[in-house]
Amino acid sequence: MAALARAKRFDWSNLGVRAASAAVLVPAAVAAAWFGGWAFLLLLSVGVALLSLEWAAMAAPRAQVRVATGMTVVILAAVFTAWQGWFPIAWAVVAIGAAAGAVVARGTAERPADAAFGVCYIAAPILCLMWLRHMPFGAQWTLILFLVAWSADIAAYAVGSTLKGPKLWPRFSPNKTWSGFIGGLAGAALAGLGVAHFSEIPLVLVAGAFIGLIGGLATMAGDLLESMLKRRFGVKDSGDLIPGHGGLLDRVDGLMLAAVAFAGIRLIDHLGWAH
Repeated sequence: MAALARAKRFDWSNLGVRAASAAVLVPAAVAAAWFGGWAFLLLLSVGVALLSLEWAAMAAPRAQVRVATGMTVVILAAVFTAWQGWFPIAWAVVAIGAAAGAVVARGTAERPADAAFGVCYIAAPILCLMWLRHMPFGAQWTLILFLVAWSADIAAYAVGSTLKGPKLWPRFSPNKTWSGFIGGLAGAALAGLGVAHFSEIPLVLVAGAFIGLIGGLATMAGDLLESMLKRRFGVKDSGDLIPGHGGLLDRVDGLMLAAVAFAGIRLIDHLGWAH
């Protein structure tokens, strides 16, 4: 049996640029999530437009503006519907919009279904994030989501870059390692443990660690999913919006799937299944 390929030495030269980008983006995201209201809605709306543009550039480069515009209109319609508290209707808007997206992209994209998938890929985490913020202790849960996802990212980056070792899935992501994966899980679980200890949200330590672990798994799964999608479209990065990171999708891919996971955790608790 052939030995697993080992990851290349990581280039630390852009670490300062990455840190500077994070220093701008993180406070803006935290402030918008904490205060909510129009600041949160504006943050999500801008994110929808940028993510739609990046997706269209990858999936339909010959009709980027057309596809991005259609996606943005549909997803924002769902966002503003959810903003009124009508979440079931918002999900219906996404389903209808995904079908319409394929029609809009027909004849212009290599695979029109990619436009439909793009609507769901972007809209689902946005609606989950809005629902999470809408629930009791919404601001705190949203910040926990950020903390867990970012802790997983940072720990995976630091541990994987330091220890290196066998690659996790070289076919789709040649720089990710098993050491980084384990480090990311540990970082996310520790973040959840810290939240359970210090937060005003009533969580026992075991529950906090478990939530962190699930969030960490989702974060790294989201990162791998985006790597698969970029390989499908033949691109290295989703864009070049954020120095040191690439596109916005490159920065929030893990957070997107983590938002879905956190919404699932909160739904289980809300329905009483966890009691």
